[in-house]
Amino acid sequence: MQIILLIILIAGAFVVQAGLGFLQIKHFSQAYTELRRIGKVAIGKRPGKVRAGTIVMFAVTNSGKILKAKKMQGVTVMAKVKDLNGFEGKNIKTLNENDMKHCNKLLKLAILDAVHNYKTIMSGGEIPERNSLFKRVMLQAERVSFAKK
Repeated sequence: MQIILLIILIAGAFVVQAGLGFLQIKHFSQAYTELRRIGKVAIGKRPGKVRAGTIVMFAVTNSGKILKAKKMQGVTVMAKVKDLNGFEGKNIKTLNENDMKHCNKLLKLAILDAVHNYKTIMSGGEIPERNSLFKRVMLQAERVSFAKK
């Protein structure tokens, strides 16, 4: 009987987590759409493993002038997209440490990722997709098994 109750609680927690995750993605999509209506959108991220994950979005003109900035930072699915002030009117290509002095370390790293992504795309390059943890483990296992042969 206790095992059935435990299974029901775990399943319930999973459903709640999935629902909150869906709402977070919906909120992010609405913020992205709002910025996309203004101009091109540069996105930077700093995934959190133990610490808070961070995503930044900049609506920019063709010349790189930042029109509006938003961020989402937090550890749980309760993190919401919020305005990121202090960047409007600056050029994304020339952002530096002084422009980010009011930001925490993770936010700075996400901003630098957005700048890198913007410069890469605008120069005609592509941003390589990062492998998931599972894929990295599988690739490592393949290398180990291949080295033993």
